[in-house]
Amino acid sequence: MIGSGLVRRRRVFRTQRPPSVVVTDSAYEFVPPHRGDRWPRILSFLTPRFLNTRYGVTGVEVRGEEKLRELRQSGHSVLLTPNHSRMADPVVLLQMARRLQHSLFIMASSHLFHGNRLMSFTMRRVGAFSVYREGVDRQAVKTAIDILTEAQRPLVIFPEGALSQANDHLCALMDGVSLIARSAQRKLEADTAGTSPNRRVVVLPVGIKYLYQGNVDATASPILADIEERLLWGAQRDRPLMERVKRVGSALLSLKEIEYLGQPQSGTLEDRQDRLIDGVLAPIEEEWLTANRASSVFARVRDLRREIIPEMIDGGLAQEEISRRWKQLSDMELAQAISAFPPEYIASRPTVDRILETVERFAENLTGREQTHRPLRAIVQIGDPIDVEGRRARGTDSDPLIAAIADQLKTMLKSLAQESKIYMPPLRKQISVPSSEVH
Repeated sequence: MIGSGLVRRRRVFRTQRPPSVVVTDSAYEFVPPHRGDRWPRILSFLTPRFLNTRYGVTGVEVRGEEKLRELRQSGHSVLLTPNHSRMADPVVLLQMARRLQHSLFIMASSHLFHGNRLMSFTMRRVGAFSVYREGVDRQAVKTAIDILTEAQRPLVIFPEGALSQANDHLCALMDGVSLIARSAQRKLEADTAGTSPNRRVVVLPVGIKYLYQGNVDATASPILADIEERLLWGAQRDRPLMERVKRVGSALLSLKEIEYLGQPQSGTLEDRQDRLIDGVLAPIEEEWLTANRASSVFARVRDLRREIIPEMIDGGLAQEEISRRWKQLSDMELAQAISAFPPEYIASRPTVDRILETVERFAENLTGREQTHRPLRAIVQIGDPIDVEGRRARGTDSDPLIAAIADQLKTMLKSLAQESKIYMPPLRKQISVPSSEVH
């Protein structure tokens, strides 16, 4: 579940030009999934090539596949809950499904079905259906519950609700996963009472990890050079790669602090990020929200979008007001992007993959263009089954189901992170001095 009902491209860390925005101003219409098996089988033959050409993923390794096989053979309803760090994730899961000879249903953001007719056609045929996150999408929720109850195929929901773009980091999970899973379990209990009492809704957390197989210096240096030129520094190719990444990150953060807080801030990176996020979101929340703000930045942005966007889609607003709201939406995207940068992400473990991810995010947020660099190898780790209870236990501050999913995903991502190569700077060429010149 990603994105919003409005389709847009943005430059978050813009220095000169405003964000480029593409708007779909039509009212939201639910896009149901195609339920036949013929199209998924046909399109599955194109999955490996599409993964390679579109996302640079040259291979997919699946681990723990026997867990999914056993649950399917037992007739249980399976909900897959993967982490979501790259746009390639759904296609990687389709490649996994091809190997296991299982089709999937996938809940996808409504904006992905707008614009490109071929993409919309293909997504529906492989089992994707839309969800509108700027409101309560009862049709999407009902469809997801029905899918789980019928147990025709596994259902995929990305519980983070948006791209994290940090493969070794898990953002806060949204509560919609629990709502759907528990509702499906209650419906299953009612529908199968006395006939199939052992059938259950089971959640399988799935960890997806990407390993870069190329030369990160050769890949990242030109990207950084372009950003450095935009910052009017000139390309800093003589500096070590890690130093360049740190300098660019600091410069981009300082630029936004000047824009929203008046001057560059002091303190730890985490403190500066939190201060900037509040400086961006607090004024918008004061205007639009009356209740207490949510705890996570993703939830705060979600609540604001639900207040701001509906009237933009319905029409009737003056152009000046539409422009003002787009500026607020752009600011909210900035806050969300900052929150997804884990503090000390590279410093705590300087791997090739974390460096590339960070540089790609700098470039994407600055230019608005999606960054893809090959070759990547994807690992899909299927976790342990989590039985779903129809009712949530009373007296608990947090949802036990969400906590169990998050715990497994964090454990898997931590383990998979160990497979990334630690970055080793290339040895600089040394100039040999003839012995006759040594005194």
